[in-house]
Amino acid sequence: MTLPYFDLSGKVALVSGGATGIGLGISSGLAEAGAQVVICSRRLRVCEDSARQVAADTGASVRAMACDVSDAAQVQNLVDQVVEQCGGIDILVNCAGVGGSEKPILKMEEADWDSVLDTNLKGAYTLSRAAATPMITAGRGGRIINVASVGAIISYPNMSAYCASKGGLVQLTKVMALEWVRHGINVNAILPGYFETPMNTEFFASDAGKAAVKRQIPMRRLARIEEIKGLAILLAGPASSFMTGSALVIDGGNTAW
Repeated sequence: MTLPYFDLSGKVALVSGGATGIGLGISSGLAEAGAQVVICSRRLRVCEDSARQVAADTGASVRAMACDVSDAAQVQNLVDQVVEQCGGIDILVNCAGVGGSEKPILKMEEADWDSVLDTNLKGAYTLSRAAATPMITAGRGGRIINVASVGAIISYPNMSAYCASKGGLVQLTKVMALEWVRHGINVNAILPGYFETPMNTEFFASDAGKAAVKRQIPMRRLARIEEIKGLAILLAGPASSFMTGSALVIDGGNTAW
C-alpha cells in the first residue's frame, strides 16, 4: 500500500543544522520519504559524514554543504548552489540553532544575546527569505518548516535569549505564512520538547536528569530522535496542504501540565 499524502519523491529539501540531533532526524525522515536532501551546517566534515550515513541508510541522494546561517553572504551562496545543483528548493527546514550560555539577564553581555538571536531567529529569517525567492520564481509553491522549541511558550530562567529567539521564530512563522500563502508556500513550526541527543545523554542519565524527566514530562521519558520524522514528513508534503502558520508541539505532554 502506498501513501501518496506522505510521498516526497522528486522534491528537494534543504535542512540547516541537518547534520546532528533533531536536524539529522529530520534529514533522515525526509530522505526516507523520497526527497533529495541537502544537509548544511557550519562544519562541512560533520555534514559529509551525516550525508553519507543517511544516503547509505535510505538510498536517497544526500548532499553536504557548509553554511553559517548568521552570515547573509554564505546563506545566499548556499541557496544559489542548491538551486544550480539540484534544480530548485521545494522544502526548507530551519533547524540550525544554539542554546547559548545560561546566564541571568543582568549578567549577560550583548554578545551573548546577539549570538543566539543571530543564529536562531535572524538565521531562519535570512535563509527563508533567500529560499523563498527561487520557490516563488519556480511557481511550484513549497514548504518551510521552522524548528522552534517549547521554550517559545514556556519560560526557563537564565535562558532569556533562547526563549526570546524561539518565541520570535513562532511569530515569524505566522508572518511568513501570511505573506507567502499566495505563492503556494506553506510555513509551519515544530516545537520540540526534550529529545535525547548526544549533547544531553550524560545529564539525563544522572539522578538530577532522571528526576527532571519524571517531574516535567508526563510520558516519563525523553523523545527519541526518530520520533521527529513523522511530523517533519507531514509538514513537508501533501498531507499538510491546508496547514500554514501552525505551531505543532511534540513534547510528551510537557506543556500540558
